[in-house]
Amino acid sequence: MSAVLKKAADFARRETVLLAAMGLAAVSAVFVPPSRAYAEYIDFRTLGLLFSLMAVTEGCRRMGIFERAAGLLTRSAHTHFQLVLALTAACFFASMAITNDVALITFVPLSLAALSRLEGGARLAIPVTVMQTIAANLGSMLTPIGNPQNLYLYGLSGMRVGGFIKLMLPYTLLAGAMLAGWAYMLCRKKGALSALPAQDMPTDNTDLPEIHRGRLAMYAALFALCLLTVARVLPWQVAAAAALICTLSADRAVLKNIDWSLLLTFCGFFIFIGNVSAIPAFSGALRRFIGGRELFTAAAASQIISNVPCAILLSAFTDNVRALIVGTNIGGLGTLIASMASLISYKQVCREKPAEKGRYLACFTAANAVFLLAMAVLAIIL
Repeated sequence: MSAVLKKAADFARRETVLLAAMGLAAVSAVFVPPSRAYAEYIDFRTLGLLFSLMAVTEGCRRMGIFERAAGLLTRSAHTHFQLVLALTAACFFASMAITNDVALITFVPLSLAALSRLEGGARLAIPVTVMQTIAANLGSMLTPIGNPQNLYLYGLSGMRVGGFIKLMLPYTLLAGAMLAGWAYMLCRKKGALSALPAQDMPTDNTDLPEIHRGRLAMYAALFALCLLTVARVLPWQVAAAAALICTLSADRAVLKNIDWSLLLTFCGFFIFIGNVSAIPAFSGALRRFIGGRELFTAAAASQIISNVPCAILLSAFTDNVRALIVGTNIGGLGTLIASMASLISYKQVCREKPAEKGRYLACFTAANAVFLLAMAVLAIIL
């Protein structure tokens, strides 16, 4: 029995957000009994696109595509500043296409391994990991496919891709400038890198899976379908069906590693929000409270419930989706759970450098506070 309880406790810790979403859906079902309307609550377009993008990124990750790209960046660096900037920029720009969590899963282990092999690199590991986490969270806000809440809110907004990018570009430019400035300040007293033997590089091609050209072409085509779906050229069913058929026929292992719990979490929140919206008194009270304060309500609520659930929850009670897009993206800064992607970096640090957990949390909190304040000031100005 103790083993069963331990597994249950581990699952609860690992899938806290999923359990919360399902619990809220179950409680709301007491007040609004299940019916055919439940199916109408669920945004299948978001789920289909999210599944398609996860299949593409997982397929490319399994072939070591992202690690090879990271290796090119790190091997071209000759100074500490160039290396830190390359590692941070990799998360910043990659997150725009492969999502913030995949960028961190890919590049944080690379950074910890590379820096551990440098003279004095151990002291850089914590601030660089924090920089990468912020870079992934803020780089991902530029595009509709950068993170799950963007994908959902973009579909809800009816905006064009160009309009979305234009909305988030000022915040992205400020974030990039601040990250570059931080990298310079961190490395201003450090000179050239110590030589690293080629066999010690964590991105050496001999340690990576072989690239299957047919699969690479398949995933490139699937990604193109995803982009066409985001641009509303194709219906979402085309991309989702193609991703499912291609992975089943050519790369079934990808399906095992897709984040199914995230898709189920979305379903739970969709049902909860649909039920709450069907209760006039509660729905009306929330609309009155949120109205005119969408951006900062979203940023504040993200600190407690994370920005993906926050986006789904608040979208049911306001038509100002543009403000929610900005609010949930800058709201990914702040606490460790403001963006669930931030937990990826924290877990890596806990595993690789358990004695540095306290230092990491202190650096993470201070840096996030500075970036959140800067983004909030820019939001007020704009």
